[in-house]
Amino acid sequence: MATYSIPSGDSISQHHDAEIAPPETRFDRRLAQILKHATEVFYQKGYDGASMRDLSRASGISLAGMYHYFHSKERLLYLLQKDTFTTVIERLQRRLKTIKDPELRIRAFIFNHLGYFLANRKAMTVLSHEDEALNDDEFVAEIAALKREYYKICLALLDDYKRAKRLQFNSRTAVLSLFGMVNWVYTWHSTRHDPGAVRLSREMGDMFLNGISGQCRQPRRQKSISN
Repeated sequence: MATYSIPSGDSISQHHDAEIAPPETRFDRRLAQILKHATEVFYQKGYDGASMRDLSRASGISLAGMYHYFHSKERLLYLLQKDTFTTVIERLQRRLKTIKDPELRIRAFIFNHLGYFLANRKAMTVLSHEDEALNDDEFVAEIAALKREYYKICLALLDDYKRAKRLQFNSRTAVLSLFGMVNWVYTWHSTRHDPGAVRLSREMGDMFLNGISGQCRQPRRQKSISN
């Protein structure tokens, strides 16, 4: 079975992620800090329970400054969602550039997803719990477009794998089943009892690929049984 070359150990290598991350500007770093504080507030109080004053205190920016730069807490939630999906997609695209094997590309997808979300558990919790909190039409449309892009990347990876292995399965069902596996890890994963992202991505990759490969080949014609 092919293996995807990922950092050794059971934690995400900061050096490895630094190698694929683009240079940051001072503005990017400042915005990242503000979004980190906003994530903490939304995680602790929920989107509905959080106020701009709470976000102001947590980020160290005056209340007037928060309204000047961000206008509303909805914009901060939108920026948090946009930052998360954009980061995950961009990291995935950089990883996939160096991988040709269809199986390894799926494993890279799984590792990229689990690696980011286990390292950013609170952001994942906020995104999942506040998935439908956005009301601004432009915000909703932009986040929906990013989600569609991510879905289409995964769909293309599975279609390539299906052709390469000459398998028969419903690609949409397979994609959504994979998302069902990886999206809810934050609800049960324990650093004390469960493996880190490297080992976990291998195990989930094995389960998923064995599942769609083992029973999805062209069925053979069964011989009739006569008495």
